[in-house]
Amino acid sequence: MTAGQGGNTADVMAQALAGAGVRSIFGYPGDPIIEFMERSRLLGVDVVLARREASAAFMAEASAMSTGGIGVCLSTLGPGSTALVNGVAAANLDRVPMVAISGQIETARQAFFTHQVVEHERLYSPVTKWAGRVEANAVATTMRKALRVATAERPGAVHLSCAADTFKATASDADVVTPPLGGTAGNVRVYSAPGATSGPHAVLAKAKRPLLLVGIGAVRCEATASIVRLAETVGMPVVVAPMAKGVVPEDSDWFAGTLDMACNKTVWDFVRSSDLVVAAGFDPVELIKPWHVPVPVLHVDTVPNVDQVYASDVELVGDVAASLDWLAEEFGGEQRWLVDDVRAHRARLRDEYYAGRVEGRLNPTDVVDVASASAPPGTLVTSDVGSHKLLVGQGWQALEPRSVLMTNGLSAMGFGLPGAIAAKLTRPDRPAMALIGDGGFAMTATEIRLAASRGLGMAVVVFVDGSLNRIELKQAALGYPSTATRIDDVDLVAMAGAMGCDGARAESVAELEKCLGGIGDLERPLIVEARIDPSQYESQF
Repeated sequence: MTAGQGGNTADVMAQALAGAGVRSIFGYPGDPIIEFMERSRLLGVDVVLARREASAAFMAEASAMSTGGIGVCLSTLGPGSTALVNGVAAANLDRVPMVAISGQIETARQAFFTHQVVEHERLYSPVTKWAGRVEANAVATTMRKALRVATAERPGAVHLSCAADTFKATASDADVVTPPLGGTAGNVRVYSAPGATSGPHAVLAKAKRPLLLVGIGAVRCEATASIVRLAETVGMPVVVAPMAKGVVPEDSDWFAGTLDMACNKTVWDFVRSSDLVVAAGFDPVELIKPWHVPVPVLHVDTVPNVDQVYASDVELVGDVAASLDWLAEEFGGEQRWLVDDVRAHRARLRDEYYAGRVEGRLNPTDVVDVASASAPPGTLVTSDVGSHKLLVGQGWQALEPRSVLMTNGLSAMGFGLPGAIAAKLTRPDRPAMALIGDGGFAMTATEIRLAASRGLGMAVVVFVDGSLNRIELKQAALGYPSTATRIDDVDLVAMAGAMGCDGARAESVAELEKCLGGIGDLERPLIVEARIDPSQYESQF
């Protein structure tokens, strides 16, 4: 808990965010928010200019993803506030703590003026945990609530609206106190359905082929050691949700793949072959396919099973790591699965992953493989949304949590490039790489100038096939022609040069390996135009 003396409203807001560990704010300026930006700057907070408001929100989300902290984004009134919505909604559904702030016209005009006036609380209420308004006589309390709501389980986004004159007004509520940030810590409660005859330990002991399904709640609880301990003690394969990649090292003998990415039928069949699913921090917001698993589920999470996407007679509610440790401590039977069973499954998964490769061409899986092999240890990789994301989700081997960043709750295109920029800004000691389709790159390409101006040594690999492939494949399956799914060709190497970046083009594995050699030593952004043959996507999806 920290306390400080405030000045005007903007100063108190900036103090509250800085006290919560915020070091960067991502935004696009406008008249009402100038005072807040200046007060933040004076406190040593880096105010980063994105090229569009949605990118600013994605940057804030990725900064929080990579650090486990709070992301902050900023917009002006009217069109600035409406443009911010997509990234804020992404953070909310991706369960990432965010404080989004938008300026508004002066208080005296809000009752009758219409030019550039949008009712922020009505706009943001459907896509946040809370949408509120900042007043000078309640600013410290409002900021305290915003921080606590954003970080409480399940975390997400809050939005605050503040009038131009309120930012400058003297704050009468100026005692800045940082609330507890985060979710549960240690306490575990057991809930059982009426008529349930077994507790959690008995449910696990009875199972002959239990399986761990791990999600983002386990990442927030830093449950890696506990997951590994339970898997090794019981002999349980571990399947992860995409945003939880790395929460169990994917070179582990017990790692069994990523759910709802490439090869999804094989992974789902493997889950269905179990006789108990231990859903550890698994959030159904990540499900792409419906839940059709006809086996019991033991729910282990920071919140009760309120979604009811699956039924669960027994719930362990509290810190995920503590819950899994408790299960491991009380387990006294023999290991249930054999390591060889999991290895055989991974071999099938690998064969299916490479299905449809075209010899002599640059395939999508080739790009993932070369990028992964070229990435130095500790690389932060972001993936945009598209066909390539499904391959990255399954094929990129993650060895630690928060090393692979993607949006999979809202699954919004346009995340990959801003996300990588923010990850590199936030974690300058780590190499960074973005894996993006040409559609997602087209949405955010001008952000590479920000990366160049900041001198960020990072790699951006663009899967170029001239198509919005996921939709084009679905059109083809219906016998429809490609309509509004073809992307005009762009010389990305020339674009890179114009934006102060290095550029390279690859049409083969050898060329791509040459392009990505030494990416750990980059001194400015490298944009790689990887011209792929998309035929493999047809076999995959």
